[in-house]
Amino acid sequence: MVQGLARFRYQIRKFLRFSEQAAREAGITPQQHQLLLGVAGFTGRGWATVSELAEFLQERHNAVVGLVERARTRGLVLKQSIECDRRVVRVELTAEGRQVLGRLSATHRRELTRLQQGAVRSDQGTVQSLFIQ
Repeated sequence: MVQGLARFRYQIRKFLRFSEQAAREAGITPQQHQLLLGVAGFTGRGWATVSELAEFLQERHNAVVGLVERARTRGLVLKQSIECDRRVVRVELTAEGRQVLGRLSATHRRELTRLQQGAVRSDQGTVQSLFIQ
């Protein structure tokens, strides 16, 4: 069981390292990539509040406010106050943000397919192998 967990953790780290590098190659930071993912997909609405993004990113609210502001300056997101409560900020992707996220998502899908095929061939690093010993 420990060996399976170690292999699984190794595969996660490899994927995360790949993801960080892919984001940098796309011209954004890994944190901005995670932000775009959260905005586009966390709530299912295609937008999110700063509080929801803080939960998704597991970060402090004020750290996410700064991240959103840097992404807004970069042209990746728009932000606007919600009419009924001006303290709540709605964050959504710009056209550029959607393009960057689309390219990164396609790259990540290819990498996940590659990792999955390698795991099936070697029977190492699969979630199933963690529980069947």
